[in-house]
Amino acid sequence: MTAPEHFDVEGDLGRYHPTGRVSLEDGIKGVTSAIRYARAQKLGKLLVDTRALTGFEPPSIADRLILADDWASASGGVIRLAIVARPEMIHPQKFGIHAAVKRGAIADVFTSEQAALDWLAAAR
Repeated sequence: MTAPEHFDVEGDLGRYHPTGRVSLEDGIKGVTSAIRYARAQKLGKLLVDTRALTGFEPPSIADRLILADDWASASGGVIRLAIVARPEMIHPQKFGIHAAVKRGAIADVFTSEQAALDWLAAAR
């Protein structure tokens, strides 16, 4: 399996920093691909920074359910996933993350990379 573009590895941490103008669907697929790659590489942690992606509006509730299903399935409950997103993309109650966790993901969403890294570092 080939690493997705904009994917780097540091020890057991994968970092995916996609950029560009994409559809929401393509953005979700890109993150899913990065999660699958991290899992195939047996990485324990993945930081996904989506702040440089443009071209779509904040996800609807239905979109958040789709991404929750895709990302939870791809992670298989073995990747600790930290998503960094622009504030306007994060649901006020973190609906997408809560849905992903209910589906078996170990995940959270943040507005800063440092907060995401701190959360990942706190993993046992």
